[in-house]
Amino acid sequence: MNLKQALIKNNSIRLGLSASTWQEAVKLAVDPLIESGAVKPEYYDAIIESTEGYGPYYILMPGMAMPHARPEAGVQRDAFSLVTLKEPVTFSDGKGVSVLLALAATSSQIHTSVAIPQIIALFELENSIARLEACKSEEEVFAMIDESKNSPYLEGLDLDS
Repeated sequence: MNLKQALIKNNSIRLGLSASTWQEAVKLAVDPLIESGAVKPEYYDAIIESTEGYGPYYILMPGMAMPHARPEAGVQRDAFSLVTLKEPVTFSDGKGVSVLLALAATSSQIHTSVAIPQIIALFELENSIARLEACKSEEEVFAMIDESKNSPYLEGLDLDS
């Protein structure tokens, strides 16, 4: 699963959106995956339920969340979406998030060994959150993804499949 190809295939980049709650922000991130058929609508419900039960376990760094649920919660195919918010939303742990990268993975193996390294590579870029918030077009997001492809986290990964 290639991050850039998945974003293109699912037409799943949304920039400069507004949300008043973390639930609404997660919905904005999951909607493109529902629209493209990558996940069933119940995938959103599964994310909300697990967040309410376990907290926002998918906030990976200040300002960034990777909402996701288990593969059996409605994942049809591997996919990503990327959403930026004009203003951050606050999760139950008090952390603010303005960039959401929703993940749909058909297996834990894909989640761990393919998706996570690409996400780390993108977000280890200097000022990645502020840069993504400033993106005005899909092309600007793709340029950042291209910039991240030399990351040591991606060594040995076959991202062309």
